Amino acid sequence: MSRLLYFDCFSGISGDMVLGALIDAGLPLEDLKRALGSLAVSGFDISTRRVLRAGLSATQFIVHEHGTPQAPRTQHDHHNHGRSHSHDHDHAASQSDDREGVHPHRTLSEIFALIDRSGLSAAARDRAKALFRRLGEAEASIHQVPVGEVHLHEVGALDSIIDIVGAVFALEWFGLDRIVSSPLNVGGGMVESAHGLFPVPAPATVKLLGEAPIYGGTVQKELVTPTGALIVSSYASAFGAIPAMTLDAVGYGAGERDFAATPNVLRVLIGRACGNDVRPPTERVTVIECEIDDMNPQLFGVAMDRLYEAGALEVFYVPVQMKKNRPGTLLTVVTAPERRPKLADIIFKETTTIGLRHHDVDRECLQRELITVETPAGAVRVKIAWRDGRVVNAVPEFEDCARLATATNLSVKEVQALAMKAYGSRIDSSDRPS
Repeated sequence: MSRLLYFDCFSGISGDMVLGALIDAGLPLEDLKRALGSLAVSGFDISTRRVLRAGLSATQFIVHEHGTPQAPRTQHDHHNHGRSHSHDHDHAASQSDDREGVHPHRTLSEIFALIDRSGLSAAARDRAKALFRRLGEAEASIHQVPVGEVHLHEVGALDSIIDIVGAVFALEWFGLDRIVSSPLNVGGGMVESAHGLFPVPAPATVKLLGEAPIYGGTVQKELVTPTGALIVSSYASAFGAIPAMTLDAVGYGAGERDFAATPNVLRVLIGRACGNDVRPPTERVTVIECEIDDMNPQLFGVAMDRLYEAGALEVFYVPVQMKKNRPGTLLTVVTAPERRPKLADIIFKETTTIGLRHHDVDRECLQRELITVETPAGAVRVKIAWRDGRVVNAVPEFEDCARLATATNLSVKEVQALAMKAYGSRIDSSDRPS
């Protein structure tokens, strides 16, 4: 039975929150100290403490210099979600660099040398270096400089190096087969840097998020840090609702600030996937709708084509009775949340509507695959769909059947029957999805 971890990022994610949550879920602090103690960087220590976040008990992960009291952050850090490195990493050095006192801005080669002297396994060292390489590429892209010339600022500081290397060790320690994450609450508002104010999520965070689904919450603070974005986007194989699993452990990692409205924590759920469940988790999609009663019917086809070309997942029309009992058409578009603005522009441009509405919903789909079977009439693609490792539907592609029917003077139904017969004859254990 596969081991599964779920990142529940309802209040964002940062590197220290990841480590706090994993320690809370059972990672021995002493094992982590042994792995981090071999980084060949002197003068630091790590610890944890129990804290309350909106009344919820959680573990806070702390990095501090030897002999330095663990004082509350200064006003410089007032907007931070996690530690002071939660700023965008292309910003100027913060006071965390002053506390460190040694190489506040490190190059990738310097960080790689630290990792090579660590106690991580060979695979973990390679993984850690790959994560920092992504950081370097992100910063190089933002500043338009070669990767070799990049000096990592905030995430080149010691506490960020500990967060990333520690997360690599911790996730390997749990022996996980799969990691899934919720969509990420990035927060809102503005984040301060040496270059001025930037909107949340900050530029480096946006670059590192990749295709991870995000949304803005009511808390107007930076909730997803560059380090958090790097870890979750690099490790999570899917984003969505909690997959079917039996829980073995739950951990809560605390952010530094205590929000009144919601616990400022990252929750991790660790357990075993239920049975042979190989379904992807539910994904979040946006539904856009509007009614139209004054448009030339010829334009509906054009609008549908434009929406699909722009990446819509589904587009369909339904006849409706509108106000004053006028017949009209309900246009519904299903899309990934990040494509909503672009598709809304197309709807306004290609139709006569003057308003639309949208809402987010969960969508669950069967796993699908196209295979090709050989029939006496020719090759036909068959779309198969499965759930829990079992095929529940198999349908020949209509266009293939129609084309072969015309070429062979058979009916479409006859070609469909030939395709299903060929599909049935080729099913064996090697053909079934696993």
